[in-house]
This record gives sequence, structure tokens and C-alpha cells, in this order.
Amino acid sequence: MTQIEGIRIVLVEPEGESNIGAIARVMRNMALTELVLVNPKCNPFSEEAKKMAVHGLEVLMNAKIVNTVVEALQGCQKAIATTAREREVPTPLETPREALPWLLEDAKCGAILFGPESRGLSNEELSHAQRFVRIPANPEYPSLNLAQAVGICAYELYQAKRQAPPRQENRNLATIEQLEGYYEHLERILLRVGYLQPHTAKITMEKLRRIINRGQLTDKELAMLRGMLGQVEWALDHPQPR
Repeated sequence: MTQIEGIRIVLVEPEGESNIGAIARVMRNMALTELVLVNPKCNPFSEEAKKMAVHGLEVLMNAKIVNTVVEALQGCQKAIATTAREREVPTPLETPREALPWLLEDAKCGAILFGPESRGLSNEELSHAQRFVRIPANPEYPSLNLAQAVGICAYELYQAKRQAPPRQENRNLATIEQLEGYYEHLERILLRVGYLQPHTAKITMEKLRRIINRGQLTDKELAMLRGMLGQVEWALDHPQPR
């Protein structure tokens, strides 16, 4: 096994240059090559980052920089987000060993999301993922350094890849950007029919995202749901006389 293809490590607003370099190094250790940085708050290509990357320098220098999480996940069909704390929206938390092998199953592209060192991922950023990971640690001091967290997840993914059967790609799963288009459409319709209220729409949509994301929709299934929304929208625009 030369490398794990189709899996991205996504760092959202990383703040530490040395952390980014150390992450590139451990990615090279664990046969990962795709590093994506969302709106970094430091210089990821600084001398400090390069020094920490060592033999992962190529991973570091090929890192892609984007502005949003949606851009980072473009083309991905699966995403796992990491979090160290309970959330207002019910969020089933798994260990890396339980969740990460799922990225290797019947998908062409997947991603693991990591939040900034100072705050972790926001609820909005978490809403783009289908599954959620928390690394078990001493409850008296559960917070891990970002590079350590990436290292643990990369190791578990590498072990899962070594033991996994060949990847099956017989399901055309909907991509995350296709799902984003559906959620925008769904929210617009639900606001029009009064199911959503503007002041509570955000939290309700986060709950709906969690429910729908668990279904792992194919592109054809998603097209059916979009067709239903389109028909509802047409009926709203063309009311029939009573």
C-alpha cells in the first residue's frame, strides 16, 4: 500500500504553523496525501511549518487553501467531523476506530474535519458531516493538541485500510455539495409553508441535516427528493382556485 487515495484531511481555520507542519508529517507517515486548509489564520508555508513537516514537506506544499468548508468538501460523498464536547443538537459520538473505516466503503472521496485549536468546530461546520468522532481521553483533561488528534485519526485510518477489502464503488452516493443544494432548497420551501420560522430555522435545519445525512442518499434518491420539492414549489406558485 503506497498511499490512501480519496481521503482528505481538512483543517478549519488552523492557527499554528508548527501544528500544520506536524500534521503534514504524520499524514506522510500514514500514507495520506490530501491536506485542505480552510481560511488558515497563520502562514502554512512558513519556515516553522516546513521545519516540522520533515519528510512530509511535499504534503505540506501541495496543501490546498479554500475559503469555506463547503469548498473543502467539494466532490466528497462522505465526511466525518471531530469534536471534543457535547452539542445542543443531539450528536452521536463515535471513536475513530468505530467510525473511520466507513470512509473506505463505497465512496470515491471522503474527508475528516478538524476545527481550530482554540474553539473546535462550530455547529454550522459540524452540520456538513454525516458522522462524528470524539477521541476518548482522560475526562479530567480531554483536550488534545490538533496535530495529536490528526495523528490518532490518521493511524486508525491507516490500520483500517490495511485490513479492509478492496474499496467498492457500486453506489453513486450524492456528493456533499449536492446535499447542500438540497438543504438550501428544503429550507426555502419549509419557510414558505410555515414549518420553519426565521428565528428557529437554523437549529431546526441542523436537526434535519443530521437525520437526512444518516440515510447516505444516492444521487438518484436525492434527485427524487429534489423533484418533490420542485413540485411543492410549483404548487405554491400556482395555487388552484377553490
